[in-house]
Amino acid sequence: MFSQSLRGTFISLASLVALVSATQSLSLKVSGPSSVSSVENLKLTTTLTNTGDETLKILNDPRGPLNKLPTDTFAISAGSGATPSFTGIKLKYVPSTAAELGAFTVLAPGESVAVDHDLVHTYNFTASGAASYDIHARNAFSIVNADATISTIYADSEAHSAHVSGKLVVPRPTSTLARRATYVGCTAAQKTSLVAAASAAQAYAAAASSYAVANTAATTRYTTWFGAYTAARHTTVVSHYTKISGNTFSSFTWDCSCTEADTYAFVYPDTFGTINLCGAFWDAPTTGTDSKGGTIIHESSHFTVNGGTDDHVYGQTACKALAKSDPASAIDNADSHEYFAENNPTLA
Repeated sequence: MFSQSLRGTFISLASLVALVSATQSLSLKVSGPSSVSSVENLKLTTTLTNTGDETLKILNDPRGPLNKLPTDTFAISAGSGATPSFTGIKLKYVPSTAAELGAFTVLAPGESVAVDHDLVHTYNFTASGAASYDIHARNAFSIVNADATISTIYADSEAHSAHVSGKLVVPRPTSTLARRATYVGCTAAQKTSLVAAASAAQAYAAAASSYAVANTAATTRYTTWFGAYTAARHTTVVSHYTKISGNTFSSFTWDCSCTEADTYAFVYPDTFGTINLCGAFWDAPTTGTDSKGGTIIHESSHFTVNGGTDDHVYGQTACKALAKSDPASAIDNADSHEYFAENNPTLA
């Protein structure tokens, strides 16, 4: 018989072996019609399956297949290499905030979740033309670990092929209300908050532009958020902030009808001056890291007329890493522009 101490040691070792042997893995499949005669019928289903032996908490990243928002979730290409243009939304999202809100999907080993996606107002096939397209879904997923840290795993991905012809674009409906109103669906308290946020953003934009113009060599602040200094990349950054600081945020249209609790805000890049505010925005401070004022800088950088930045990564840690590894992407990243402008903590 085992002694009590040996029994405890055996159990501890067994537990350790179980932990070491646990695997995290996912598979992702895209399915849908094999042929459509109009993008109105381009409706896809993504199925995510936990193929590992550990229950996973997977963030419902709005850029990914667990969310139905019209973001750039799919990589679509024809055999010729032609790709449709993206016409959906770009947004601000902070994984740590989403984790705190519990905005994740829990999948036990062997369990699957299917999500339907309507691409009618997300991609324009006019330039790429009628053709057979391979459609891949974004396969990077953020996992909330037991210790509350967040890690990334990549799903084994199975693409879908579809022939698209006929009507290659359907224009997005536009709201006449949004063109007439400064506030859409906003409460009195939200309006008051937005006045302060717009003022903070105006100050951030002016200060960021002045700093970028005045500093024509590597500084800690510049390299932290945009990476190694080159004159060409610096010129791009200056151009972005010059355009953003030229915006009058107090005259923007603010739409408060978004119900996504884990998202801060979003814009359609081609609809200048309209910013949609979501749940996480209202809990953010007016200034500081991931603030209301900073969110406005983030979203304004997405507007095509301001430079049309993308969302390569989110959060300060990821942005700092991006600056080191890929400065060309850093100067095209909206959160990098926000953090440079917020400058919190202060960098010289």
